[in-house]
Amino acid sequence: MTTAPASVNEALGLPIDVPIIDVDTHLTEPRDLWTSRAPAAYADRVPRVEVVDGRNVWMFDGTLVGPAGSSAVVDRHGGKHLGLSFAGMSFDEIHPAAFDIHERVKLMDELGIWAQIIYPNTFGFGGQGLIAQEDEALRLLTVQIYNDASAEMQEATGNRLFGMVILPWWSMEASTAEVRRCHAMGMRGVNCGTGPHLIGLPDLGQTHWDPLWDTCAELSMPVNFHIGASTDTFSWFGSSPWPSFDENTKLAIGSAMMYLSNASVMANLIFGGVLERHPTLQFVSVESGIGWIPFFLESLDYQQAQSTPDTYGTRYSLTPTEYFRRQMHACFWFEEAGVAEAVAALGDTNVMFETDFPHPTCLFPDSVAVASNAVRSLPELSRRRVMSDNAIRLYDLPVPAERG
Repeated sequence: MTTAPASVNEALGLPIDVPIIDVDTHLTEPRDLWTSRAPAAYADRVPRVEVVDGRNVWMFDGTLVGPAGSSAVVDRHGGKHLGLSFAGMSFDEIHPAAFDIHERVKLMDELGIWAQIIYPNTFGFGGQGLIAQEDEALRLLTVQIYNDASAEMQEATGNRLFGMVILPWWSMEASTAEVRRCHAMGMRGVNCGTGPHLIGLPDLGQTHWDPLWDTCAELSMPVNFHIGASTDTFSWFGSSPWPSFDENTKLAIGSAMMYLSNASVMANLIFGGVLERHPTLQFVSVESGIGWIPFFLESLDYQQAQSTPDTYGTRYSLTPTEYFRRQMHACFWFEEAGVAEAVAALGDTNVMFETDFPHPTCLFPDSVAVASNAVRSLPELSRRRVMSDNAIRLYDLPVPAERG
């Protein structure tokens, strides 16, 4: 597994100086992420890794959160574990690039990837699991330590790894303050949960959230909605598989259905008037794929005319498809057939590339081969935009001049 960057770009039909950007990966939180940064008074309460029944687990203020290290499907020898065979692997068993930022950069160099966007694991892909902690001060500290570690990671890797800001989303004042604090540290985007209404807060379409959207728009911080980022989608299986199926079949169905969960996020943001009220704010649907989106947007356009006929030109100045093209982005990874058609339908400035390393369904180790098959029929300018330029522009990535 020693693919040179030159051959990667050659396979994609792109010049060697075009930096390939991977907009959705995960870092298995290092075992000392919180304990090494916590004030002394909180050292025993912040998330920490302990051994229970012979396995590494995350403990948070005395409460078991879940297994530590088990979200990575690539082992330390580079083998990819299929199905649920990855479950229970410890830090000693998973690939060091899953949790060590310097090993991650080494792997990126082998794969020909210049930069990666990083999402969390331990408390859910949108930080939704933090709400289980009743101590709000400890919750906020946990968020701030994670964001501090992300900013440190970005600097330590020479702007190769970019964590998205986790929000203290239960408090609007704390959320806007944290976005500003993290922007000042050089962070490039916000990771937002999708279901605050499930725990008694206003839904994201209500004006309660306008101060957050205003802050993100002012600072040009794109808002990212990763699949599985609400308390009702906080599992591998969800409610889609029938109960008679075996665990691997449930994983297959649950994973595929989880991609589509972001359809409701898109629809609600659009019909909630969020894009109308905040016309410069950019949103990203993360790890949801792209092939289904043209059909879904067409259905939203149709329903706008059929179900809310008096809203176009009054409540909404654009159709759902037009809103998407102006303010929304999505990314693909395993898709091959239909990518070119989806790019044409959505716009070649609205689509980006991801690998989802090191999670189940990640492209490892054949990411470039899959991507080259998917984008081969696109014009070179579109290929460059999808694999590089769109992410650089959206996240304002500081790509070295000699790279592109």
